[in-house]
Amino acid sequence: MKRDSIYYQIFKRFPGLLFELVNDPPLEAQNYRFESVEVKETAFRIDGVFLPPVGATSKVIFFAEVQFQKDEALYYRFFTESMMYLNRNRFQYDDWFCVVIFPDRSSEPSDQKTHRIYLNSNQVQRIYLSELGATSQQPIGINLIQLTIAPDETMAEQAKQLIERVQLEETGTLPKNEILDIITTIAVYKFSTLSREEVEAMLGLTLEQTRVYQEAKAEGREEGREEGREEGREEGREEQKAEMLKLTVPLLLKTGMSVEQIAQQLKVNVEAVQRAAEQNT
Repeated sequence: MKRDSIYYQIFKRFPGLLFELVNDPPLEAQNYRFESVEVKETAFRIDGVFLPPVGATSKVIFFAEVQFQKDEALYYRFFTESMMYLNRNRFQYDDWFCVVIFPDRSSEPSDQKTHRIYLNSNQVQRIYLSELGATSQQPIGINLIQLTIAPDETMAEQAKQLIERVQLEETGTLPKNEILDIITTIAVYKFSTLSREEVEAMLGLTLEQTRVYQEAKAEGREEGREEGREEGREEGREEQKAEMLKLTVPLLLKTGMSVEQIAQQLKVNVEAVQRAAEQNT
């Protein structure tokens, strides 16, 4: 998963969402917990592991990988790490499954022959978000995942429609405020160059009511923005961009992403990310 911040937050808050995608979910799917686990005596860390609840009658572990950029080494790494973890913990689980999530088929590694023993088995499921169907025909949880691959030109409308569904419909085990927080986080993440006011207008929400803004304010980011304005460090569009970086960079750092990874994801230079990080230390 390479600690992709959006999916880490989605699965950490709603681990049951994974099982809305898989073919044969376990009976206690809603009680699973999502973790990042270390394989001892190796350099491996698996960021997407769904662990069965304590006392579960069937102890099935799920390994998940979200891959949005083509990586020909993906299956080599993913299956090696998963099997090594199983070897280190072979008395803790009765069974295992792997779930690999791609935005579309073109993002999958070209070599599907080397690992065909896994890929062709019923213990591995590949999911292509672009093939899940129309958003209006999917549960709210699936819509939330689909929002991450929405094109920039339609993302705002798709997010507003999802917000309306959340406000009007029952969301089951998914708390409505948590879903709204994730939607806001996705919007902030995808439109990092927009000001807070622009994001609010786009979504029809007040960011002050969401967790992503409250966490930023609690850690002094709002004060940092005011100081930046007083010092005249940024003006116009550049100031708005800096404000949003101050909001997003600390949250992304919390998920384990490096400065370089954040710069790549937000399409800004490394120096801008470092400045935003230093202003919140």
